[in-house]
Amino acid sequence: MCGIAGIHNLRGGSVPFFAIKKMCDAMAHRGPDDAGYVLFTRQGHWKELSELDFLRRSPDLYTDPFESTRPPGPERDYALALGHRRLSIIDLSPAGHQPMANENREIWIVYNGELYNFLELREALIQKGHRFTSRTDTEVILHLYEEHGEECVERLNGIFAFAIWDAKARKLLLARDRYGAKPLYYTQAGPCFLFASEIKALLECEGVSRELNPCALADYFTFQNTFGKTTLLKGISLLEPGHLLVLENGRMRSHAYWDFSFEVEEDRGEAYYTDQVRALLEKAVARQLIGDVPVGTYLSGGMDSGSMTALAARHVPRLMTFTGGFDLAHVSGLEATFDERVDAELMASTFGTEHYQMVIHAGDFEWALPQVIWHLEDLRVGMCYQTYYIARLASKFVKVVLAGTGGDEVFAGYPWRYRHVQEARTHAEFNQAYYRYWMRLIPEEDREAFFTREILYQLGDYSPYESFTAISERAREIADPIGKALYFEAKTFLHGLLVVEDKLSMAHSLEARVPLLDNDLIDRAMRIPKRHLINYTWHPDENMAGKYIFRKAMQGTLPDPILRKRKQGFSAPDQSWYRVNLIDYIRETLLSRDSLVLAYIQKRYIEKVLEDHVQGRINHRLLIWGLLSFEWWCRLIGPGSQGGAAADLLPEGSAVRRGLS
Repeated sequence: MCGIAGIHNLRGGSVPFFAIKKMCDAMAHRGPDDAGYVLFTRQGHWKELSELDFLRRSPDLYTDPFESTRPPGPERDYALALGHRRLSIIDLSPAGHQPMANENREIWIVYNGELYNFLELREALIQKGHRFTSRTDTEVILHLYEEHGEECVERLNGIFAFAIWDAKARKLLLARDRYGAKPLYYTQAGPCFLFASEIKALLECEGVSRELNPCALADYFTFQNTFGKTTLLKGISLLEPGHLLVLENGRMRSHAYWDFSFEVEEDRGEAYYTDQVRALLEKAVARQLIGDVPVGTYLSGGMDSGSMTALAARHVPRLMTFTGGFDLAHVSGLEATFDERVDAELMASTFGTEHYQMVIHAGDFEWALPQVIWHLEDLRVGMCYQTYYIARLASKFVKVVLAGTGGDEVFAGYPWRYRHVQEARTHAEFNQAYYRYWMRLIPEEDREAFFTREILYQLGDYSPYESFTAISERAREIADPIGKALYFEAKTFLHGLLVVEDKLSMAHSLEARVPLLDNDLIDRAMRIPKRHLINYTWHPDENMAGKYIFRKAMQGTLPDPILRKRKQGFSAPDQSWYRVNLIDYIRETLLSRDSLVLAYIQKRYIEKVLEDHVQGRINHRLLIWGLLSFEWWCRLIGPGSQGGAAADLLPEGSAVRRGLS
């Protein structure tokens, strides 16, 4: 995986080319192995730059304004700049350096991702006369674009975000994978269009605003997520999954090249679907082990990561696996079961893996949170600091991990959610029922008590229901209400999980792959009749009814106790920790004189939330996480922040700086 960036002057004027280095430096964690830059003139000339070129030209690069620097070379009309930070996975040689061009230097690419069918595509292109100078999947996309143009993306099976500059057509093409595993943000500052793998890279450029998007803020504190292309910053957008964005002749156009479809086929029987899913799972895992560096797996103790581990262990001797547990002292209730290390150890022993684990304590939370939010930058679903720590652990041993993300969203793993909509007779009934369910943080009726007067004024008549229906309307033609629910979750909840997975793994220069989102497997799973996904008769616990065909496919591979285990996400015992261990830190962060969140959220509402949580009246763990995340987002990313690495705000000796053993 890598980090990509670009600046394109849509009016044909010069770009502040030194900004491209600043953008890439802000994402150095995404690609510590190499860096590359190319400048393009309006006349079609190009100039490659090295790190040394920049250092020679501007020793004061980080203090001089962009306008005060002069470009390397006699011309001042560089209208496009592309930049790349490389994390070497396939073909570690200099042949994989980016930006990469085709033979005649008319087509250039900056690419972040992995293609799992690139060997097949490469062979087909060779048969058509294309010549290759590297073993990379990057070069495959270049030649595929030569052959098929914009439609090349429809042939890609993998996770990716890339930009192609077609110098002859003077066209800039941006693309993102089907599911949104790799992020790609864009904005406009004056005449310049900018894009990058991370928001913080865009914020390095003058003219890029940190203005808050109040509607996105309302969405976040409703859904614990933002939908579509929206981010918390008003002028910055996220290219939607399965979309292309093209700039040509000074105009921008965007369209979807792929979307989910959960319309089922005629039933072929349980045995058929079991065999199909098993075969496609095995194929997906096998081809995602490709690489010239060590590959490991996350192993949380559940079925999804356990399946990835079981299948990968067949191909990788002494496969390295990684899990995390929690200090459960002072923890009660259901959270007392949240440490799954015993189940992870059972599977590690069963499959003969080289197993590594760590224990996360309540005190680690406050040290990690600023760093997590700085890397996350685009607030999304769930409490995720534990993912940050496990990715850090894995990065000490491997460059690539397989993760189990996607199994629940594709194979209907949340049957308790579907009960809210399964009786919906119309699309309007579905919308009302599911919108009410997805109010994860604050109900709409609390809005006036929650937000400050200024935010309420900016919101006007806006309702998060508008964002909800903008997504759900795309599922109007799906007849089955459970199919509608699966579509909505794939476009929102899954997308949020993938953004988090990418940011917190790449924070440690670690590539996370998601075999359960293999194209062939998804195309098969979407058409399976719902009775094979949800079976309320096979297990006495109705919450175990989901992913039935997935469980059948893994019978004989996973230990039976794992297959019949109640679903347990990789969650810390936050309800208990927030009540006892961390409450002083929470109050100090959210309610002190310096708390930035109080400009947006009413103090008395926060006080009531904390009091209700401490007294055990209401479990507000999700809302408290959201408030803490937003506070640190305001300090590091949002209006008035100075940006910069969050590690600079941590005391010496903190858990983030010293690491965890």
